[in-house]
Amino acid sequence: MSSQAEKKDNSTPTDEAGGGKKSKKKLMLIVALVALLLVGGGAAWFFMQKSAHAEQDTEEAAEASKAKKKPKKGEPALPPVFVALDPFTVNLQPNRQFLQATFNLQVATAEEAATLKNYLPQIRSRLLLMLSGKTAEEISTIEGKNQLTKEILDLVNEPLASGMPSLDVANVFITSFVIQ
Repeated sequence: MSSQAEKKDNSTPTDEAGGGKKSKKKLMLIVALVALLLVGGGAAWFFMQKSAHAEQDTEEAAEASKAKKKPKKGEPALPPVFVALDPFTVNLQPNRQFLQATFNLQVATAEEAATLKNYLPQIRSRLLLMLSGKTAEEISTIEGKNQLTKEILDLVNEPLASGMPSLDVANVFITSFVIQ
């Protein structure tokens, strides 16, 4: 029996030593995989949170721009922004009369006024062509002037370049109007 006990004692330490190396390798592999999964999961969570915050910021910015344009009840309205156009002098149809007029355009924000100013040559050209086709009889009455302001509003709000949205001019005011 002593020889069998010695064999068991001799075989057990070598088996444990060999098995210990394998179990340590397996343990290290499992720890590495768990660490990799944690790092990958953390990175995925981070990027998902970042994109969710970006979408939320975009939505908040859109709501803020809407809030700028339309004041809530009880809040004071923003002061109007006006763009004064240089005076127009045109010959009227069919006789030798002419019109000298000045108009102001009302927009909601200073940004829209800046956009409008960038396109003033095109706007003036459109208005000159339209005004030169009028007769003194058409535009000398109150109704004629009201119709003229509506036509100006329609012309100004048309898109000025391809792909560009239409301008948002709220109103047209006649500040000077002389027919001779």
